[in-house]
Amino acid sequence: MPRRHMRSKSFLAILGVIALLLIAAGGVYAYDSIRENLVADGVTIGGVDVGGLRADEARARLRAQLLAPLGRPVVARYRHHEFTLTPRAARVGVDIDRSVAAAVAHSRSGGILDRTVRGLTGGTVRQALEVRVTYDHRAVARVVARVRRRLDRPPTDAAVSFAGGRVATTPSHSGRQVVAGRLKRALTRRLTSPTATRTVAIHTRRLAPEVTTDELAERYPAVIVVNRGAFTLQLYKHLKPEKDYRVAVGMAGLETPQGLYRIQDKQVDPSWHVPQSAWAGDLAGKVIPPGPGNPIKARWMGIYNGAGIHGTDAIGSLGSAASHGCIRMAIPDVEDLFERVDVGTPVYIL
Repeated sequence: MPRRHMRSKSFLAILGVIALLLIAAGGVYAYDSIRENLVADGVTIGGVDVGGLRADEARARLRAQLLAPLGRPVVARYRHHEFTLTPRAARVGVDIDRSVAAAVAHSRSGGILDRTVRGLTGGTVRQALEVRVTYDHRAVARVVARVRRRLDRPPTDAAVSFAGGRVATTPSHSGRQVVAGRLKRALTRRLTSPTATRTVAIHTRRLAPEVTTDELAERYPAVIVVNRGAFTLQLYKHLKPEKDYRVAVGMAGLETPQGLYRIQDKQVDPSWHVPQSAWAGDLAGKVIPPGPGNPIKARWMGIYNGAGIHGTDAIGSLGSAASHGCIRMAIPDVEDLFERVDVGTPVYIL
């Protein structure tokens, strides 16, 4: 066979191959073009399967399956309290167009041959996309603030009052604080997720008081309350009544001082330091040792500016305003009280 004829046949064969390749390339291009707006199988948006759908079909499905759930209000609950956040108040919006565009872009990943082979063989693109939901952050913050105003409660410390001549205690109470950060995050998740439940449990933390009722009682191992009008001295132990004593108090013009004091010092068989007062006469400023001439008998518990609690042998004066400002007690009573109290014990006189 002539060499020229062989060359002609080879050239024709090459042209045939090129023609077939061009036809195949055109077919691939045409196939890829008609799938340009098609979402690949295996792609989901916000949990909604949009694989195999055209872009407009995917948008329609998302509107049907996402907008309805996101259109329901979110309710935060704590026991019998409920707080509602509506999508309208939160200005909830869903960017469906952007989500579908992202799904199409992922579906077009890879080269044209990869896409063609994937389409012809039923291949998938495993891609779970989140739907972009917008909302007003301030609306969530306002709900959290409303919850805190309703539920937050500061702790109450135990307290003691001596008003009215009796020891009255205010018990301690624990406080309550809303875990605001956790609530804010939960509201945001419910507001922006079409698959989440629309209720939120409000969590709180307990706030302990600085002083509990038991601690308050320990702070007051003993308290003395003197009722000048009733001529009584009442001893409280750990804020509970322990014992009553009959006393004498200051006479008119030399009244026992009213108010809250503390025992400043304690003495057994004390000397009498006579105050610089007109009623003391020529004894003013002197120190009278224990004995018959000393009106302060057995025990002394000083409370304020020379006034104190002491024993007396003038038993007949008890139950009256007869002293020069001190609180008189029978000797057995003052000895008994002396052993039950310490320096620093509160003394409330009314």
